[in-house]
Amino acid sequence: MNEEIEFILDSTKEQMQNAIEHLIKELRAIRAGKATPAMLANVMVDYYGSQTPLSQVASVNTPDARTISIQPWEKNMLQEIEKAIQYANLGFNPMNNGDNIMINVPPLTEERRINLSKQAKAEGEHAKVGVRNARKEANNEIKKLDLSDDIKKISEAEVQTLTDSFVKKIDTILEVKEKEIMTV
Repeated sequence: MNEEIEFILDSTKEQMQNAIEHLIKELRAIRAGKATPAMLANVMVDYYGSQTPLSQVASVNTPDARTISIQPWEKNMLQEIEKAIQYANLGFNPMNNGDNIMINVPPLTEERRINLSKQAKAEGEHAKVGVRNARKEANNEIKKLDLSDDIKKISEAEVQTLTDSFVKKIDTILEVKEKEIMTV
C-alpha cells in the first residue's frame, strides 16, 4: 500500500482513538450513584495562591459505596478543600471533622438517572462527531493524492471500516455507562 495512504490511515486511527479516550474521561465524571474518587477529579484547590488538582493536595478514598473520604496532606488545607468542593458545584455537602473531609454521596433519583443518561448520550454523540470529522479529513486527504480512482475508493472504504469500528466501540462504551447509571 502507498506510504501516504498508510500515514493518513494511521493518523485517522489516532484521532479516532483520541475521541474515545476523551469520551471515557468525560464519562468518568458522570457519577453513577456509586462513590468514586474520579467524581472529584476536576476539583481545583487554592494551594498557596495557585490552583492545584485536589489529588495533589490530599488523598481521596472511598471507604464504602456511598462515602468519599479526603485526607489532606497538610491540616491547614481542610477549609480550602472544603471551599473548593462547594465551589465545584457537584451537589455534594462536605463535612469537615477537623482531621479529614467526608462526603456522603446521596443515592440518585430516577429523574437524575435519566438526566445523567442523556448527558452520557450527548458525550457519546460528541465522540461520534469527532470520529466522523477524522473520517472526513482522511477522505479529503485521500482525494488530494495523485493516485488512481480505484486506489482512492479502496482507501476510502478502509477509512469507512475504521469509522464503523470506532462508532461501534463508542456505542458499547455508552451501553455499559448507561447500564451503570440506571442500576439502582
